[in-house]
This record gives sequence, structure tokens and C-alpha cells, in this order.
Amino acid sequence: MGVLDGKVAIVTGAGRGIGRGESLLLASEGASVIVNDVGAELTGQSADQRPAQQVVDEIKATGGQAAANYDDCSTWKGAEQLVSQAVDTFGKLDILVNNAGILRDKMSFNMEESDWDDVIRVHLKGHFAPSHFAAAHWRSRSKAGEDVSGRIINTSSEAGLYGNVGQANYSAAKAGIASLTWVLARELGKVGVTVNAIAPRARTRMTENLFAMSTKEGGFDEWAPENVAPVVAWLASDDAKDISGQIFVVYGGAVWLMSPFTTVGELRRDSRWTPKELIDAAPSLFGDRSSGVPPFGAQF
Repeated sequence: MGVLDGKVAIVTGAGRGIGRGESLLLASEGASVIVNDVGAELTGQSADQRPAQQVVDEIKATGGQAAANYDDCSTWKGAEQLVSQAVDTFGKLDILVNNAGILRDKMSFNMEESDWDDVIRVHLKGHFAPSHFAAAHWRSRSKAGEDVSGRIINTSSEAGLYGNVGQANYSAAKAGIASLTWVLARELGKVGVTVNAIAPRARTRMTENLFAMSTKEGGFDEWAPENVAPVVAWLASDDAKDISGQIFVVYGGAVWLMSPFTTVGELRRDSRWTPKELIDAAPSLFGDRSSGVPPFGAQF
């Protein structure tokens, strides 16, 4: 018996890395999984159906149920076909894990228009489009009188929460995903759907050249992408029905609950400020906080 017995899940970008680990674990916990991946290179070019099919084969080899999908989830038609395949193949949809993404890192002054457009499209629209059609599916079931228990788990990043040099496109998209998570959580709660996001630290094609991620000899591999999947399975389960609109940083065996933007300083009066008055009052607004660029990453 698994915590997801009888559930039907979609995982986008599921052919490798974090998405692969999520698909395998969801299946091992009893879910039937649509493994979506266009098989693109890291930068988004080319296509290869083998990664998605290989994950499907792994799932079936252990007795699970899965089917491959090669649609581009960042297009309206592709996202619609993806959700339709889940419903047509397994009868319904319960879980949507949005994970697909590409990377084209450049400094803002060197970035090409296509670098911006494609990264925003694959990450941000690639989250919204499947969520749109999944939400329509769940709303239809709810209006028909069914007791819906839908789950959306999005993939943001600490680059989206804090901003990272050389990743204006990626960071903006991941910040948008965090905000999208809050919006969808507010909109879909009334039809029985929870929406949360993870910001994973893991060894993937996107991160392996950014950080030192060596494995401790004989120890726990904190950077293994498979470490992320248990948090996703938990949020996808019925036991997480009261958790929504939350963002979690996941790294190794650590899970941090993040807070949305909060007020840390205030200036208030009953008349309009002048620029000179704001200059003079700025030290009070910042208090003991630095007025410089915040450091990258959560300071745990």
C-alpha cells in the first residue's frame, strides 16, 4: 500500500533528474504516472523521446503503471493534450507536478531576446498552461458534485526567491512561479485543489556547472535529485489536504518552509513625503538592516 494508491499523476520534464526521481517515487507509492518530456537539450533545442520512455519502462519493470507523453507543455495545445492523455488513459487526473525547464544563462547586457522569451515560456507558461487545463478538469468534476482532491506541485528555485547573477530570465520565471503558486492556491481551494511549490537544491543538468556538489565519501549524497521526490509525494497525498500556497526549499535531508514577502520596515504619516524628507528618514526605514543588495540564497 502506498500513500498515492489509486491516484493519477502528471510529471512534466520527467525524463531526467528531479522529474525522473519524482515520477519513480510517485509510481512506487501507487500513482499511475504520465511521464512528460520532449527530450530537449539543456538549452531547449532538439527532441528525443528516449528519456521519457526509459522512465516509463523503469516504472513498469517494478509493476507500476505509466505512459509517456512528448507534448510541449509550454504550448496551449500541448498542455491540453497532456491533461487529456492522463484522463483518457487512466480515467482522471489527481496530481500535476510542474517541473519542465531549460537554461540559457547570460548577463542581462548580453542576453538575446530569444534567450529571455524561451526561458520564460518553458518555465512560466510551462507551469501555467498545464495548470490551466488541470484546473478546468477539477472544476468540471467539482461542479458535477464530485469530491475533488487535486494537487499541483510547482518547481520554483532559490534563484527566483533571491535572484541570481547571470540568470535574469530564469530568476524572473522562477519568481513568477512562486507568485503563480499563491494565485492558484487562492483560486482553486474552493474546488478541493491545493497548490504548493518546491525550490530544490539538487544535482541536475541545470546546476551541475553552477555549484560544487561533491558527494561525501561513504556518506549521504545530499545533492542527489532523488532527495526531492519524497516532499513532492507528501504534498501530493491526501494527508497534505490542509497545506496550500506554501513554498519549501528542499536539500538533502532538509526541508525549509519559506515565508512570502513580509514587512521589515515602515515609514508612515498623514501627508505626502518630499524626496528630501525620504532621504533623511531612510535610516529609520532600514533600521539595522542593510540597504544593499540582499545575499543570494537562504541563510540557514
